[in-house]
Order: sequence, then C-alpha cells, then structure tokens
Amino acid sequence: MRARMLILVLAILVVAGFAAQNWGEINHTSLLNFGVVQAEAPLGLILLTLLGLTLLVFLATAATMRTQSLVESRHHARALNAQRDLAEKAEASRFTDLRGLLDGHLREMRQRESIGHTEMERTMAQHQRELRNQLEQMYHLLTSRISEMERRLDGRGPVAAVEREPMATRIEPSTVDSRPVHVPPGRERV
Repeated sequence: MRARMLILVLAILVVAGFAAQNWGEINHTSLLNFGVVQAEAPLGLILLTLLGLTLLVFLATAATMRTQSLVESRHHARALNAQRDLAEKAEASRFTDLRGLLDGHLREMRQRESIGHTEMERTMAQHQRELRNQLEQMYHLLTSRISEMERRLDGRGPVAAVEREPMATRIEPSTVDSRPVHVPPGRERV
C-alpha cells in the first residue's frame, strides 16, 4: 500500500514540476473547438484541470473501495466471532451431554454392581448354609462312628477303657466358625 502511495505522490510531483516549468505555455490561449461552440481558452490549463479532476475521482474511488473493504472485513470478523461463539457453545453443550451420559453410565454400573453385590451376598449366604449343613452331617456321621467304635472297644476289656479317654472331646456344631471358607476350584463338595 505504501509503495502505491509513494508512486502516486511521485507522479503528482513530476506533473506539478512539468507544469511549473511550462506555465507560460500552459496559460497560452488558443482557439478550441468544443463540438458546438468554439472558444479561446488555454489548452494546457484545461488538460491540467481534467488531470486533477481525474486524480480526485481516482482518490475518491480508492478511498471508497478501502472503506468498503474495511466494513466488509469487520462484518466478516463479527460473523466469524459469532460462528466461533456458536461452535464453542455447541461444543460446551456436547461436553455437558457427554458428561451427563457418562454420569448415567456410571450410575447404571453402580446399580448393577450393587445388584451384583447383593446377589453375591445371597450366594455366599447360601454357600455358608450348605457348608454348615455339610459340617453338621459330618459331625453326626463322626459322632455316630465314634460311638460305634466306643461300643466295640467297650466289649474288649480294661485296656480299651484307658485309650478311650482322649476321644471323649467332641466338637459341637455351635463352636464351628461361620465365616466363609475359601474352597479351591474343583473341591466344592466334600
């Protein structure tokens, strides 16, 4: 932009210098034909005036175009900012929607987890009952076999009575620990 302005100022100075050096000839009057009228006027002054008017029209046109360009660029900048704001709002809305969706999924997973936890507690309680029942069955089986062995030993005599004392300690089902017992895979039932 500055280069064009510099060239324009140099051209005006060259024309002004030429006109100043030849001012006498520029002011010299001659007979001019204007189409319908003939008049005596200085031809150089008329041409210099027309050149000045052309320059003024050119400058006015350039200023108008520059002003329009600035107005359009401001308009585009406003539109761009408006579109950027819309995009940011839409993106924020998408983030909000995504957060809501993730929160919903997390809530759903927690509910499933709590349901799974309660199901696991139920199955653990059921397994504990089954183990307790099996332990009671084993206790009854062992007591019956021990009592059977005691009856057999009673029939043998006095030596058997001495050996019978340590077997007198019995395990009651109420003293059995009710906490879950870790059972290795493949050995669930005894």
